[in-house]
Amino acid sequence: MRPLNDILTYCNEVAFDLNFTYAKKWKTEKSNRALVGFLPIYFPREIIHAVNGLAIGVMGAGDHKQIIKGDAYYQSYICHLPRGIIEMALDHSLETFDGFIFPAICDCVRNLSGMFKLAKKGQFQRYFDYPQNFDASIGGVFYNQELHKISEDVFKVNGVKLTTENLNQSIKLYNTNRKLIEEIYNIRQEYPWRLSAVDTYKIVRAGLSITVENHNKILEEVIGNITEESGEPMDNIRVVINGSFCEQPPLGLIKSIEMAGCYIVDDDFMLGSRWIQGDVEDDTNDPLGALVNAYLTKSTFSSAVYDVGNPKGKRLVQLAKNRNADGVIFSAASFCDPALLDRPELQKECDAVGIPHINFQYHENTGQFKVIKEQAGTFSDSIKLWA
Repeated sequence: MRPLNDILTYCNEVAFDLNFTYAKKWKTEKSNRALVGFLPIYFPREIIHAVNGLAIGVMGAGDHKQIIKGDAYYQSYICHLPRGIIEMALDHSLETFDGFIFPAICDCVRNLSGMFKLAKKGQFQRYFDYPQNFDASIGGVFYNQELHKISEDVFKVNGVKLTTENLNQSIKLYNTNRKLIEEIYNIRQEYPWRLSAVDTYKIVRAGLSITVENHNKILEEVIGNITEESGEPMDNIRVVINGSFCEQPPLGLIKSIEMAGCYIVDDDFMLGSRWIQGDVEDDTNDPLGALVNAYLTKSTFSSAVYDVGNPKGKRLVQLAKNRNADGVIFSAASFCDPALLDRPELQKECDAVGIPHINFQYHENTGQFKVIKEQAGTFSDSIKLWA
């Protein structure tokens, strides 16, 4: 088992490598491999893995790239994520990718899929819509058709057909991946000082740039390291972060919240890696149907999903209770319509049960870290003094 510092160094390198060196090297090692980029939030990577592909999360440029060309493609009153991604596409960071998936998050991402098509980036550009009707005979049929389209897209690239055996095997691997990530979160719930939220973020994000087999080994090594006592507990409050499911916060923002006296015991930073709650059936004659059923019945809550019949406010409250959180921090990207439109209802649910909360906004490439640290610090102190 490698020392934790060695693992973190590696994860940091692959997670923030905007040239995707690991993935591009992986593709060159065999002739029929396919490289498929997908945007936040959730995408069933199993279906790409099963057809000899590697699904890579394109999470934006963050504070690692200056945005120049990208600003010419979008108006100023939207989030920063699309500008960063189009900048990456225009400066050839995404060259050798065979295709791109644009999950249905908001209109900005829908427009970005059209720009990739016009710029002829990749051999296919698929806007991937999700069912908002969770009836299996309606939304389930629609979702099944959307998954078929993806497998056909990749088949046109590498000639590899989707098989029952291969998809079952891929589902097994990703079931393991989700279990290991949740085990890390469960350990951190009890002992958050053993692994910082910043380091947790790096570890989970690294999984979007490497094979699931490699990531599972890393997660096992991390668990081996943090099951042993290390570090010193501090007089911090425990918080859940909500609203950062798409455009990713700068590391400095996460660090600022921690330095202000908050243990982040749950979050939606890398929500796609934790979207399915529990296992997908992995030994069935219809694994595609199993992926559909898991999405309809085991999805987490998100502002990108219609929540009729299963209100996300109540689910956020339950999550905070399950994690023994002292409060909720609403942290959304500026101009993120889905998150900002949901926030008032989420806050009402927190108020109804007496869960303290605070909110602020950020850009992926910058943040008013001093101000945010002061706000989070005041929030922490007020809970410790008066809660």
